[in-house]
Amino acid sequence: MKNYFSIIAAAFFLLTMNACQKGEITSLNTPVAGDIINNPTRSDLFNLVTGAESGMRNNYAVYLDGLGAIGREVYRFSGSEPRYTTDILGGGSRVLDNNTFYLTNPWGSRYQVIRQCFILLDAIGNARPEIASDVQKKAFTGFAKTLIGYQLLLNINMTDSNGARIPVPNGAPLGPVITDPGKVMDTVLQFLEAGKADLTGSEVMFPLSNGFAGFKDAAGLLKFNRALAARVYLYRKNWTAALTALNESFFNLNGPLNDGVYHFFSTNGGDLANTLFLAPNTNGEVRGAHPSYAADIIPGDDRIAKTALRNSSASQGGLTAARDVVIWSSLNSPVSIIRNEELILIYAEAKLQSGSIPDAIVALNRIRTQHNLTPYAGGITVGALTTELLYNRRYSLFMEGHRWIDLRRYNLLNTLPKDRPDDDVWARYPLPQNESNL
Repeated sequence: MKNYFSIIAAAFFLLTMNACQKGEITSLNTPVAGDIINNPTRSDLFNLVTGAESGMRNNYAVYLDGLGAIGREVYRFSGSEPRYTTDILGGGSRVLDNNTFYLTNPWGSRYQVIRQCFILLDAIGNARPEIASDVQKKAFTGFAKTLIGYQLLLNINMTDSNGARIPVPNGAPLGPVITDPGKVMDTVLQFLEAGKADLTGSEVMFPLSNGFAGFKDAAGLLKFNRALAARVYLYRKNWTAALTALNESFFNLNGPLNDGVYHFFSTNGGDLANTLFLAPNTNGEVRGAHPSYAADIIPGDDRIAKTALRNSSASQGGLTAARDVVIWSSLNSPVSIIRNEELILIYAEAKLQSGSIPDAIVALNRIRTQHNLTPYAGGITVGALTTELLYNRRYSLFMEGHRWIDLRRYNLLNTLPKDRPDDDVWARYPLPQNESNL
């Protein structure tokens, strides 16, 4: 496809590079930025959307590697960056640093996208009728509010009870750090619900990448919004609301598991390549499956193919990986934001936890049979079925940013293996130092 991310993303990175939640947004004092907000052209609005979508990809690999390593899904071996096997795994006396790349880079990138979405909200509020009609404006604002909620969710996933700041419009004073993750997630839901209201009855005129293929119109974006809401309602243990959101999403119990919305990457000049792809059997940079991935999988489960046996094992810091992660086949491979397979598992969990066990088993069997397993034949209790659910979430959503969060919300982090005597399993990242200094 035509690569429209490259130039636009670079330009709007410059616009928003200082536009985090702290301090003045100095770049908005320039005449160009002022024109974008106060008298935007249609092209300006399109560019803001494209820049926000593009920015969601920044440091997403760091986010997934960090959560994947803490959650003992992977080992990330790097000759230039040993902290993946020291700080991240608690090697020796090491702890998570509140002022280093694995925290501050993804954290800052998420707030940068949020700030750009607020710039878009300001701009669309000032757009002349001939630039965008009222129903077209609603699509811009609905999309922006959906992204704000999603980006805030990723940050509170990292820090949990160490907190996060609630995003505020441009010029509004910053609020305090909110250390109740439930309250932050409720704010995520408020943004998503506001996005839903705006997307309803709207008309999309702006371009999106092929990561949104099938979801580029208002109906598709509304389904994307509701899928994200279902995830958050699940975290909040609001099973009824999760099921309602699923019914408004692209959830399809019998549909393709990989239907969904993705981050789009490319190696075209100036665009962003998918750095989650590492060629198998290399030694300098390795993303290896944790040994427990193969050890714990049920024989015959085809999800073993998300990893591949190496020609020779890779090692670093006293850790050894015999299998590479091969989910992504090239630097152009898309990366999932949310897929139907996750929605089926959300349905199974919500049904299970609300007492509809037969429905939960039907959904779990849908996942099992799609992955070459026989139907579930274990105990018909909430405990046994929760174990089955978490098994399937582990293997179906491998390296999509869920296992560590799942075990934390079920108080099962103590079940994760410690591969060296002095290793730790962290429950949360610290609050970034620059947030603590405000």
